[in-house]
Amino acid sequence: MDFRRFSVSRITLVAIVVGMATLTARGAKTEGRYAVVVSNATFAKADWRKVVDALQAKHGAAVHQYKTTPAEALGALKKDFPKYACFVATPAEAGKKFVADVHQLTRKLDDDPYTDLLWGILTGYDADNALRIAKQAAPLTIKRVASGTEVELEMCNEGLWYCELKKHRMVRKRPGGKPAEEKGPADTTQALVNTLNTYKAQLFITSGHATERDWQIGFRYRNGSFRCKNGQLYGLDTQKRRFDVKSSNAKVYLAVGNCLMGHINSPNAMALAWMNSAGVTQMVGYTVPTWFGYGGWGCLDYFVEQPGRYTMTEAFFANHHALVHKLSNSPGSAARGLKFDRDVVAFYGDPAWEARMDQAPNAWDQKLTESKGTFTFTIKPNRGTATFEPININGSQRGYRPIVAYLPHRIKDVKIIKGGDLRPAITDNFLLIPNPRKCDPKKTYELVFTATKVE
Repeated sequence: MDFRRFSVSRITLVAIVVGMATLTARGAKTEGRYAVVVSNATFAKADWRKVVDALQAKHGAAVHQYKTTPAEALGALKKDFPKYACFVATPAEAGKKFVADVHQLTRKLDDDPYTDLLWGILTGYDADNALRIAKQAAPLTIKRVASGTEVELEMCNEGLWYCELKKHRMVRKRPGGKPAEEKGPADTTQALVNTLNTYKAQLFITSGHATERDWQIGFRYRNGSFRCKNGQLYGLDTQKRRFDVKSSNAKVYLAVGNCLMGHINSPNAMALAWMNSAGVTQMVGYTVPTWFGYGGWGCLDYFVEQPGRYTMTEAFFANHHALVHKLSNSPGSAARGLKFDRDVVAFYGDPAWEARMDQAPNAWDQKLTESKGTFTFTIKPNRGTATFEPININGSQRGYRPIVAYLPHRIKDVKIIKGGDLRPAITDNFLLIPNPRKCDPKKTYELVFTATKVE
């Protein structure tokens, strides 16, 4: 929760298609739904070519090469308009400018201000590490959660978190039980390493002070740290004892409040060590020092606190759609923080890999149906008048996120029949309804609209 104020320059993309080649997937069953974007130089490396080949084999992907910048793939992506795009990049390519470039490129496929597809940057400490991530096929249902900051365990099957603000404070939830506070160690370094090595957490969450080289576990008290060297992640406690992280089970890592944890600026970047020695298969993290927090912390509102509703990819982009929607409707100074966050949070991994929280009761039920071009979206409150209120407010910019639903296919020519008072935003591939805040628990909220399928 490092909310210091920093400035960040915007990066302008020039969408000129230069030296780009397009390869059609061999025997693609889902052609047009998945694209791999990769530089000529990376595609020419035999070990990194295996990463591209693995994604082709898994998804029936088209491959678009570029010479200098991903922006060169804009024309091909507009033509294909895939559901997913995976940007395969070596660590040397995947810096903060690359992340910003991808953010900006993927908002340019059509005229609305939103990201137009679900994307991920697939990299790794080395090509073998990236290949492991690319080959991960079995979906993940997250039952075990561990965190270095407060997380809403009520919405989790089981888990534990250690407080970054108060020494000895921890909360644990066992399967079938309720979250209960316990006394944790004064130095939580080894305990947190154990959540990865022996507890085998499937979701790991962090906040607090960090750089590209370390995570400082305690925010308001002296504690140990996580560090890395040559792709090896390890804990170093206050007594200078080292505990190596050796965790191979596939997992999601959300560095929701850390500065710089998502910035890959050298082979010794923390993000690469998380992928290489901690089994991280998808990761979200800031590429800059944090300040505002909407782009990171909001992932918890969608992923953890609406368990089972979204994949991690869908949750990340639901939160990004929420950010862009709020930015589009925020005056002057209120937009500054949203602009700061818009292009600086990285999503690493295969975007089509499915990692979901274990199913649990949600604050509201939502359902989207379609019949002969008529779409009906209903919202049924489950928590009475508190249905739309924040579930957990730890962090920054928490709660009151819009309600987001992804459409089964792309649409056009939208006409709202009912529910215009909900002020919906309906794009070609998702719909968004601003959080109603006040809830009538006896009411079923309904949006009805017609649209034509984009062929």
